[in-house]
Amino acid sequence: MTEHNIPLTASEMGFLWTQYMNDTLAICVMKYFKNICEDKEILPLIENSLSIAENDINMITEIFKTDNVAIPVGFTDEDVNVNAPRLFSDVFILMYIQKLEIIAMASIGIAIGVSARSDVSEFFRNLLVSVSELHDKARKVMLSKGVYVRPPQIPTPDKVDYVDKQGFLFDFLGSHKRPLTAIEITHLYINIQTNAMGKALMTGFAQVCKGEDVKQFFMEGKGISNKHINKFSSTLINGDLPAPMSWDAHVLDSTVAPFSDKLMMFHTTTLIAAGIGNYGTAAGTCERMDLNALYTRLSAEIALYAEDGANLMIKHAWLEEPPKAADHKALVKKSMS
Repeated sequence: MTEHNIPLTASEMGFLWTQYMNDTLAICVMKYFKNICEDKEILPLIENSLSIAENDINMITEIFKTDNVAIPVGFTDEDVNVNAPRLFSDVFILMYIQKLEIIAMASIGIAIGVSARSDVSEFFRNLLVSVSELHDKARKVMLSKGVYVRPPQIPTPDKVDYVDKQGFLFDFLGSHKRPLTAIEITHLYINIQTNAMGKALMTGFAQVCKGEDVKQFFMEGKGISNKHINKFSSTLINGDLPAPMSWDAHVLDSTVAPFSDKLMMFHTTTLIAAGIGNYGTAAGTCERMDLNALYTRLSAEIALYAEDGANLMIKHAWLEEPPKAADHKALVKKSMS
């Protein structure tokens, strides 16, 4: 048996399927951004992102056809109106690309780790290079324009210290909590930025979506994001550290939808999933237990919100089913009928 005859594992199939869905969404979004972007430094980044997504689609389609896997529907030209007026600023587009590549790099890293087949592993390894290079280009443009928000700076340690009391971990009731560690600051910063992007997207989506139930979902999500931003920001500020600014000013006043409600809902639920993952990582690495408890509580809140989003997508027949294991009990019942 040659390697090309080895079936895809559940992990390989799942990550390829997810990448295909995300790439069809990215093509729609980047086509619209390409049509509205006026900044000559940002436009090449949009074109680069579009090229990566289109190349992915071709390669995944080839793998799926070879392995007789049904090609997902994903998103098409019917889900985007490239001629819609500008809903977001050029600076938003730049920051959006940079943040989305960070999310993509984390997901692709896991995909590489669980891919056994050489063609799948090579696909994700090449994709990681492309995505990391695009992130680096976006970072440099952000720095040149003065819109890159750096994480807070802290004093440089001049000696090695060891923790000598449990108050380092458990200090729920103490009036004076120990200073935040570098890792704790990092996760607070990341989660403020991710929520800021989500809040801005949902603000724009709420302005242009057609369904009243979809609008309510986005407005609820905007409120949740704002609440979480305030929680994380106040933790930094109470530690005498600066908090990143919001993205609100980069949402403009158009009420014409550039995307279908289906696409905007999928995009939002994808970001919610990334947010839950970020909170889980933060909870697992933060050594101050009040922060661990905060992340756990907020994770539960957005998990319930994610369930509402899934139910809404099911209601409108927008939720495409990913590959799944065989239901042997159902098959047994079917054979007996």
